[in-house]
Amino acid sequence: MRKVLVIGSGGRCDAICQKLKESDKVDMLFAAPGNPGMSRYGVSIPIKVDEIEKLVNFAKKEEIDLTIVGPEASLALGIVDAFKKEGLRIFGPTKAATMIESSKSFAKDLMKKYHIPTANYETFSDYSKALEYVKNGSFPVVLKYDGLAAGKGVVVCKDLLEADETLKDMLIDDHFGHGKVVIEEYLEGPEFSYMCFVNNDKVYPMLPAQDHKRAFDNDEGLNTGGMGAYTGLSFLTKEDEEYAYNEIMVKTAKAMVNEGVPFVGVLYGGLMKTKNGIKVIEFNARFGDPETEVVLPCLISDIYDVFCAIIDGKAPELLWDRRPTLGVVLASKGYPGDYEKGYPIFIPTFDDGYVFHMGTAIKNDTLVTAGGRVLMVVSKGYTLEEAYDNAYNMVKEIKCDNLFYRHDIGAKSLKG
Repeated sequence: MRKVLVIGSGGRCDAICQKLKESDKVDMLFAAPGNPGMSRYGVSIPIKVDEIEKLVNFAKKEEIDLTIVGPEASLALGIVDAFKKEGLRIFGPTKAATMIESSKSFAKDLMKKYHIPTANYETFSDYSKALEYVKNGSFPVVLKYDGLAAGKGVVVCKDLLEADETLKDMLIDDHFGHGKVVIEEYLEGPEFSYMCFVNNDKVYPMLPAQDHKRAFDNDEGLNTGGMGAYTGLSFLTKEDEEYAYNEIMVKTAKAMVNEGVPFVGVLYGGLMKTKNGIKVIEFNARFGDPETEVVLPCLISDIYDVFCAIIDGKAPELLWDRRPTLGVVLASKGYPGDYEKGYPIFIPTFDDGYVFHMGTAIKNDTLVTAGGRVLMVVSKGYTLEEAYDNAYNMVKEIKCDNLFYRHDIGAKSLKG
């Protein structure tokens, strides 16, 4: 009996579980800690993503054949190193390779050294020096906390007052922890996410997607972990994709090998198409969320085989359904600020499409809200317009008194 363990509890991991359940190679699926959505496909185990020793012991006891890591927190704690030490098969980068995400300064220095296109920058740990640098620069300016911040450690500051408050937040009040700040020039253009399966210097691309970070329509409101995503980007040409693949993703994978921190897993490029070409905004060391929820439903190949091929250093078979896919996040009112939990949710049965759980729980046998981002509704279409209509028609059928969502997911490509 072949057993697989997925570590994580959000929508990204729900999408991974859904795709694994399609594989006839997987006999039993576990999720730690999982969520009610992931429980549709397997058994949820009450072990947190940062309880590395407990996860190792569980995998040994259950004789898990393959473990897939979802969240960056587990990777940054060295879960891959711990599993490998015990001879356990696991999909993801080592703690050292995870620095491409966990340290913004490491990533920026790597790009500078290997001539990988990105914004100009400087790194500071001293508040006064950072403020002086900002005063002598131009606005808007981008401030990034040099560490993991659950997708919320990046602030685009319009003026000196906002920059000063952000620097105090990051360097004096240690809102995300004690660390440094990377100050970057502001770039303009449409952003997109480019995830690739990577083993050392071998890079295998997935479909590009576009995330929507701002909380409200027309990109207004605070930055969130992502309010929706879609594939089928009208602003990207074939030449754009080839450039992003060769000049950014492959170059970065080779640079990691040269630096003695070879990468194995999913390398996520957060990229922007500027007037001066495609540049890197950030790298992540794992599947993106919510992009995974729209990209993996397009994968025709057996994902278990793909994971195993990457681990074993072999070329995976990657076949894609290139019909556009669009997903809408339903979030708790108040998110990304304070919000209430425990509101009942009714989800009807849909013939087509997917409903991925991001922040739900079961209370008194009832599905309830339990996080900022609660659900993601995903649908395909032969055109992006059709995918948009299908997804939003599904959204209207979900009932809950405390959810909101954006109405313009995919708008940048729908408008051409």
